[in-house]
Amino acid sequence: MPLHHSSETHKTLIDRVPTVTGSDLPTWFGRLESGPGLLRFEERVSWLRDEHNLPHGFASAIVHEQDLRRGAQRAGW
Repeated sequence: MPLHHSSETHKTLIDRVPTVTGSDLPTWFGRLESGPGLLRFEERVSWLRDEHNLPHGFASAIVHEQDLRRGAQRAGW
């Protein structure tokens, strides 16, 4: 599923994740990794929303950021 907000909005959301959610990005990535093993973008977003009561925009930004970082690791960046 494509990201529905601009790169600037994504950066703002990511920067605010620790303040708004009380947890930093590595913690959220760990929760996704140890979660139910959902593969699809929207499934992971829904799981974060339902299981951790996150607003949709933040859940989406966290999943997208994790995907970006995984892609960068695979590419050797």
